[in-house]
Amino acid sequence: MFDLSDVKFVKRIVVGTDNPSRMRSEEEIEAARALLNRCLTDAPRGTIVGMEKSFTILQIGEHQVVLQWLCYHVGFPRKPAWLEGA
Repeated sequence: MFDLSDVKFVKRIVVGTDNPSRMRSEEEIEAARALLNRCLTDAPRGTIVGMEKSFTILQIGEHQVVLQWLCYHVGFPRKPAWLEGA
């Protein structure tokens, strides 16, 4: 069982496009996925402590476009050294 009192640092990772005025490229989305995977596998190993699911419906001309994204909150017992540049 994971104890939230052990969490001293939380990293927020958005996977998908959360800002309609700045669409993320597939490379940026894949980089966010890779960061999430690293947070969950490398030492110190993080744990998902929360998750946001959201969407926005945009009207572009005659078309409706749906933007969806997930935001993961990954908790760590301490800030990982390898996360300094991320």
